[in-house]
Amino acid sequence: MSVDTAAPDHIGYLDAAAAVPLAQDYKQRTVAALHIRPGDTVLDVGCGPGTDLARLADAAGPDGTVIGIDADPAMVEEATRRFAGKPAVRIQPGDAHALPLPDASVDRARIDRVLQHLTDPSRALAELHRVLRTGGRLAMAEPDWDTLAVDDPDTDTCRAYARYVADNVRNGVVGRQLARRATEVGFTVERVDATVLLFRDFTSAERVLGLRRVAARAVRDGVLAQAAARAWLDRLATGPCLAGFTFYTVVAVR
Repeated sequence: MSVDTAAPDHIGYLDAAAAVPLAQDYKQRTVAALHIRPGDTVLDVGCGPGTDLARLADAAGPDGTVIGIDADPAMVEEATRRFAGKPAVRIQPGDAHALPLPDASVDRARIDRVLQHLTDPSRALAELHRVLRTGGRLAMAEPDWDTLAVDDPDTDTCRAYARYVADNVRNGVVGRQLARRATEVGFTVERVDATVLLFRDFTSAERVLGLRRVAARAVRDGVLAQAAARAWLDRLATGPCLAGFTFYTVVAVR
């Protein structure tokens, strides 16, 4: 769900964003839609610091295996630290475009807010199709940053901010593309859900959207005027705040 805001503590930022009630809600729904069975092998691509691995391990049970893969060495190190001594959870480095797993070796898989950042999302989906067994299930979750909207009397700044976000995420509209891209690589799409993630307080919006950080970058890049951005942020922080965007979750079957 997060936009790449160059947060100084990326691990802490991911944990904080995942703890927002809106995030917890969609995570619970997507894991439930995977229908994980005791003993299943479950893959989490782009597992980050391991934020969601315990949820998957609980579903797979003591006889199951959970594999967390991430391309960032810092994330692999942190996830490994968190799950040390838990042999049912395996952490390893890997590229989503070339998963380090054999064909048909996984029962269930998820990829959450990762495709938006990848060079080739369809290639990553093809890799997930390859490693899943026949009948295996995949859950995907991605935002559509073209739908981002913030309410403020200064609509020009709102629009410029939203456009800046959408233009600075590599695959900013991949959420709406999930069903099509999954079908193109061989999946059967079972379910598509679109939810508006709506924030009505500045603290929650800041935690997920990084309003201050992104606005500062937009000022640096000449997209927002400094005085207008400062006044905009002050109003959002002290008055009524409303911001939201559309978030897609898709479940597909191999």
